[in-house]
Amino acid sequence: MTTLTNRQYFLASRPSGEPTASNVPVRDVPVPEPAAGEVVLRNLYISLDPAIRGWMGDDPNYIEPIAIDDAVRSSVIGRVVKSNDPDYVVGDVAMTMGAWERYTTVQGVTLNKLDESVGIPLSAFLGALGPTGLTAYFGLLEVGKPRSGETVLVSAAAGAVGSVVGQIAKMQGCRVVGMAGTDDKCSWLKDELGFDAVINYKTCGDYGSAIRAACPDGVDVYFDNVGGEILDATLLCLNKFARVAVCGWISTYNIADAPGPRNLWQLVAESVTIQGFTVLDYLERFPEGIGQLVEWMMAGKLKHREEIVDGLDNVLPTFLRLFDGTNQGKLVIRLPEDGTAA
Repeated sequence: MTTLTNRQYFLASRPSGEPTASNVPVRDVPVPEPAAGEVVLRNLYISLDPAIRGWMGDDPNYIEPIAIDDAVRSSVIGRVVKSNDPDYVVGDVAMTMGAWERYTTVQGVTLNKLDESVGIPLSAFLGALGPTGLTAYFGLLEVGKPRSGETVLVSAAAGAVGSVVGQIAKMQGCRVVGMAGTDDKCSWLKDELGFDAVINYKTCGDYGSAIRAACPDGVDVYFDNVGGEILDATLLCLNKFARVAVCGWISTYNIADAPGPRNLWQLVAESVTIQGFTVLDYLERFPEGIGQLVEWMMAGKLKHREEIVDGLDNVLPTFLRLFDGTNQGKLVIRLPEDGTAA
């Protein structure tokens, strides 16, 4: 049998601050033949998400940290090239938890088979129709619990999760305010996605004043993707019985000993509920969520923006763009299918 060569980016050491090439070097290793029940995918798309940075550390997290010398964990979509599972044949396309690598070998039971004939780009199943879309769906509806007429504030609103959150909130009859870091992103949120107001957090000056101006009736639901100073400012703008859905704290992922929120007393003062969550909390309801997201997308009610970067060797510099805000929507690495090594 032909021996395949797998290019992998692996965790050699835990980063302090932004991960570097010394933390995440590359290696080429042989791909073993699949054992009973295993499937080998040649990856087509690799998802880049802020949570990966947390998995690179060794602090307690919702899943185990990436072990030193393991390939960097990530959601992937790939085509089956070898199978020792009767439910999968060569040519099938599936999604799973894989890594920053050309080939992923997993148990077939961990795969989610995808249908290429439905007319939806496969990459969307890593974004608006996949883990990020499901995070938005369950995080807003189950944790945020928005009601018609309420004001929903979304940080990192032009990101893969935040942009879906805002659109779902609009469908619930809410007034939606988004925070993003460029005028282009703010225009996209307002002109294309229908947000009622936007805040450029890089140019607005005082966060609290900007939030109060954009939310004159206060904030009923805050979907928090960033933590840090924006969370602190928002805590002072919350209405009685407001809900805060904590999805991520990207503003502090690369900062050691980052200060905590100072205004948590507002949870008491305004009887606020603050709840963290992960999409895995709703694993058994994934079919429901995916079905609804697909329905909205096919009906033109759900729009998404993705930025696809070609080449596995671009994975680390592209990943770092999540932290300077230069990405446009969902960030995905694409690998060729033509047998080239990229």
